[in-house]
Amino acid sequence: MAEKATGAGTATKRARKAVAADPGEGTVTTTARQKSSTDTVTVPRGAESVDPATLPVRPGEDPWTTDEVHELHTELISELERLQNEIDAAEAAISGLMRDSNDGAGDDQVDAGTKNISRESELALANNARDSLAQTERALVRLEGVGFGTCESCGQAIGKARMQAFPRATLCVQCKAKQERR
Repeated sequence: MAEKATGAGTATKRARKAVAADPGEGTVTTTARQKSSTDTVTVPRGAESVDPATLPVRPGEDPWTTDEVHELHTELISELERLQNEIDAAEAAISGLMRDSNDGAGDDQVDAGTKNISRESELALANNARDSLAQTERALVRLEGVGFGTCESCGQAIGKARMQAFPRATLCVQCKAKQERR
C-alpha cells in the first residue's frame, strides 16, 4: 500500500511539470516542502494583469467585469489553499493508518479488513484532492495566461455562467456532453 501512495504523488508531480512546461499556458513553479511529500505550488497572483475584455463570452452574455475576474481569481486561490490543506490532512491520516497496519497482532479478519478499507478510502480521497488541485492550478494558469473560457475541444467560448459556476471547466457544455456519451 505504501507503494501506491508514493506512486500517486510521483504521478502528480509529473502532471504538474507537464502543465508547467506547456507553452502558452503561463508558468507554474513547484517546490518541495521539507516536512511533507506534497508539492507546494506557487501560482502568480496576477488577476490584475487579466483584461476582462479579452475573456470570451457566448453570444447574448454580458462581458466580464474586473470585479467578476477578481472574484473568480480569489475563489480559485482559496480553493487551492483548501485542497492543499485537505491533501495534507489525508496524507497524515494515511501515514497513521500505515503505521497502525503493522500493529495487527491479535486482529481478526474483520479488523484487518476494516483497516484495509479505511486505508483505501483515505488513499482515494487524497488522490481525488490531488486531481482537483491540479485542475484548479491549471484554471489559475489559464485565467492569468491564455485559454481561460475557451473550449479545448472546439475552440468556442465555454460561457461566462459555466465558468462562474465551475471555473475549472475546460470544455463547453456541448463538448462535455459528447465526452460523457463516449
